Amino acid sequence: MPCGPFAPLRSRHFDRKGVPVKLIGMLDSPYVRRVAVSLQLLGLRFEHQSLSVFRTFAQFRAINPVVKAPTLVCDDGQVLMDSTLILEYAEALARPRSLMPSQMAQLQHALRVIGLGLVACEKSVSIVYERAQRPPEKLHQPWVDRLTGQLLAAYEALEQEVARRPVAVVPERTQAGVTAAVAWHFTQQMLPEVVPTAGFPHLEALSARAEALPEFRAAPYGDRTYRAPDPS
Repeated sequence: MPCGPFAPLRSRHFDRKGVPVKLIGMLDSPYVRRVAVSLQLLGLRFEHQSLSVFRTFAQFRAINPVVKAPTLVCDDGQVLMDSTLILEYAEALARPRSLMPSQMAQLQHALRVIGLGLVACEKSVSIVYERAQRPPEKLHQPWVDRLTGQLLAAYEALEQEVARRPVAVVPERTQAGVTAAVAWHFTQQMLPEVVPTAGFPHLEALSARAEALPEFRAAPYGDRTYRAPDPS
């Protein structure tokens, strides 16, 4: 069950026909983890199937032929993909509960933070794939350098935004906070030598706060499956 300011609201089933809705993908993906954490904060129950786009490609393709994580299988069998689009759907189901601000100025800032967080995810994943999937003799270092520069630029801007308006990126209440925290934790797990923590104290503090929350602990980073917290 979500905690904090949403605790009084009862968690609702994320389906309408009695068919469990499933989130497909591994929690070592920042995009999958972003959705898993956000669904909990929105009070939406779901099942999680931890499938890899690499090791279980055929099994994943049987669910979603384009093999994109995260994938959401809706109650009617319709398949959605892309974390942002899945969360747009989730926000519509969860109304009036929301992780997005309603005021225009706050919304603009939230969208900037989310955009920077998603860029950080994208560049981190690209660097990881370059290292893990491409033979070393075929790695194109100028391309990796370009990705690294973009990644650092995203985190420098994100650090400034978190420092400037910390209340707008509280991870237990805002999508901006969830996305920034998930992105930072992923990069620190996979590329700590590329983005040293010393230069990003506000992101480090945000991540520590987020990882202590039950919604983040229930969807831990790595090759694991989400476990719904016991109702309290």
